[in-house]
Amino acid sequence: MDPSPRAQLPTALVLSLGGTIAMAAQETGRGGVAPRLAAEDLVAAVPEIAEVAVLELRDFRKVPGAWLAIDDIAAVANLLNKQAAAGTTGFVVTQGTDTLEEVAYLLDLLYEGAAPVVVTGAMRNAQMAGADGPANLLAAVRTAVSPQARAMGVLVAFADELHAARHVQKTHSTSPSAFSSPGAGPIGHLVEGQPRFHFTLERSPRVALPLDRRASVEVLEATLGSEGAFLQAAISLDGLVVAAFGAGHVPQTWAPQLGDLASRIPVVLTSRTGAGSVLTGTYDFGPGSETDLLGRGLINGGRLEPRKARLLLLAMLRSGADQAAIQSAFAAHR
Repeated sequence: MDPSPRAQLPTALVLSLGGTIAMAAQETGRGGVAPRLAAEDLVAAVPEIAEVAVLELRDFRKVPGAWLAIDDIAAVANLLNKQAAAGTTGFVVTQGTDTLEEVAYLLDLLYEGAAPVVVTGAMRNAQMAGADGPANLLAAVRTAVSPQARAMGVLVAFADELHAARHVQKTHSTSPSAFSSPGAGPIGHLVEGQPRFHFTLERSPRVALPLDRRASVEVLEATLGSEGAFLQAAISLDGLVVAAFGAGHVPQTWAPQLGDLASRIPVVLTSRTGAGSVLTGTYDFGPGSETDLLGRGLINGGRLEPRKARLLLLAMLRSGADQAAIQSAFAAHR
């Protein structure tokens, strides 16, 4: 007897973490929405998914994206690593868009498998006209079981675009097309329901789990005329990321303090622009230029935007990496 068509379908694990895609009006009658829908509810809204894959559904968290923590994502990565080793074809993670770009990048650092991992969510909750969650979920599942998506690391599926975790950013607070990849563009699109890739990326070196050490890393943004009052507080941190002007510049009064900090903790120099690289020696106008700051011991963050540089530094510190390993990890992003 021939096996049923469903028995021949690939398998995919859908992990729900909450977020707008899982939000609905609260039973109390209050005006706003909150995470209430389970993974089963999300899939039930998209009957076509049954023709794409056999799904395993798990409600891993049910929180807004702003509530997710590093330990939550480390636990997700640990689960994905185990499931990938057991042969699951692909994975979909649904979550809130507030932290979606950061979760996708951190998972990309921690996930060891070749099976595709696709992160998605929604900008419109399920009770709004034109809710985008169902279409995004279907696109994510189709990508997660696509052979072409294997070994590409963690991807983000949104508005029929596919983005690499390394590049994707949320660039609008409310638009259904809120996600883009400045400086790179989408890595692919959904065309007639199928993922089509324009280019591939070599994956960044992974950070080994567990992240069982504690560490504190923050981002400090340079702004016009800032006196750097928060630099004094940074002495209590384990690491600092500077979101500098342009190609890696800060107010001249910051330079001595940053140099002192860099002699004590890792200090990573990034650009607040969100695209492009920190330079290494084009500008040499004195204190606060990229030449000056790198000479004072700051680490070149390369093409990583500040929030992702923070995640890389934090993950490295929490995994027990030394200064040489941290330097090497950031060198891969220049």
